Amino acid sequence: MADLIITSPSNQRLKSLTSLRRRRSREESGLTLIEGFEELALALEAGILPQALYYCPDLMLDPTTQLAVVSDVASRGVETVQLGRAAFEKVAYREGPDGFLAVVPSVARACADLEVSPRALTLLCQGVEKPGNLGAMLRTADAAGVEAVVAADPVTDWGNPNLVRASKGTVFSVPVCSDNTASTIGWLQERGIAIVATTPDTDLDYTDVDYTGPVAIAVGAEKYGLTDEVLAAAAYRVRIPMAGRANSLNVATSAAIVIYEAVRQRRARLRA
Repeated sequence: MADLIITSPSNQRLKSLTSLRRRRSREESGLTLIEGFEELALALEAGILPQALYYCPDLMLDPTTQLAVVSDVASRGVETVQLGRAAFEKVAYREGPDGFLAVVPSVARACADLEVSPRALTLLCQGVEKPGNLGAMLRTADAAGVEAVVAADPVTDWGNPNLVRASKGTVFSVPVCSDNTASTIGWLQERGIAIVATTPDTDLDYTDVDYTGPVAIAVGAEKYGLTDEVLAAAAYRVRIPMAGRANSLNVATSAAIVIYEAVRQRRARLRA
């Protein structure tokens, strides 16, 4: 099935794979990694065609079914490379790998290269640091039907392996882009997309805003929240009421709460 079989963990070709764990290598090559069968399957469904697919039958959970996927990918002109167990575990970045690692084109783009519908529901993430939080927000965006997720002044990149893993591959199914804050705000304003900024420094509850028009729900960095630049550009500043002793929620949790309020309102409008 494969053009090549690699069994040695010290094979020179594997070094190019491990280099893609570094952001600089991803940005210079325009490539990133997908590890995991579930993540790969979602990317394939989203129309992503790998540059190369590395697989290890010894680590597969369902070899019969999953090898059929390898054959299908190979039939579409993708190079498939079989790795021995030791070689695969050398390039895997997660514990307990399931035998799939693909090299795919980067999803990175600027706001100017992203188009959305006139009534788009979008998510703006400014300065979010943790890849796991961005990945979790992508899963919410995918589930809720958010049209796009925009990273303003991002600390991490969309190809970060931990982000890809945390998103369960939805970074390839939800349109994403990255830009500086000024360009992001300009892009939203040009399209008439109102910013709803989440912040504890307001008396307006998140349920008291109309999300049925074009809107961008904005969340900020884990430690500092949104900057004054975004808050000043916001049509609304909203808070999530909290009755406990903690003074903040996880940023991904906050985003999910407000996104699903927007979804609720939009569905209610359609039923009306």
